[in-house]
Amino acid sequence: MLLVVGLGNPGPRYAGNRHNIGFMALDAVMRRHGFGPARTKFHGEIAEGRLAGRRVLALKPMTYMNDSGRAVLAAASFYRIAPPDILVLHDELDLAAGKIRVKRGGGHGGHNGLRSIHAHVGPDYRRLRFGIGHPGHREAVSPHVLKDFAKVDTEWRDKLLDAVAEHFPLLAAGDDSGFMNKIALVMAPPRRRPATGDEGEQPGDA
Repeated sequence: MLLVVGLGNPGPRYAGNRHNIGFMALDAVMRRHGFGPARTKFHGEIAEGRLAGRRVLALKPMTYMNDSGRAVLAAASFYRIAPPDILVLHDELDLAAGKIRVKRGGGHGGHNGLRSIHAHVGPDYRRLRFGIGHPGHREAVSPHVLKDFAKVDTEWRDKLLDAVAEHFPLLAAGDDSGFMNKIALVMAPPRRRPATGDEGEQPGDA
């Protein structure tokens, strides 16, 4: 079984925040792939589905961001899911807005949700990092992440979430590079070669 965890804060007050893009991404995946109805368990909301032939448990911790690890540990312990089979979707200050990266293991980078997961299950889980950009100085970080996406950002955000949901089965199958290639083609499609104006011309044509 694969445990996919979207990070965010519960309730309508936080629903549109940059910090909640993990919730948004997981919701998009569940809608696209017809997951079952959510129910309350493991200090969160869970739903089940299948991706790439694997049984997948989708979890949105309702503990608030700073205590996310408690929900992850509860679900992982119940289903005996090892950290390498946990995939966490979260916001990332150190990536430009609209960029994503897949990472396996490593530090928490000061992210409070990851810090909590590290404390409960260790560092050896996979992450899908959604860039939200850095406000420029430390004092502005909290207002930045706890503020809704600006209107100008919603176009790339919604396009990215749709692409992630569509190609998420590749991640479920462990094909991280294939997934990233698909997302790159959606978000930055190759430019068409400019016409030279001489197509079809023959020597001597006027």
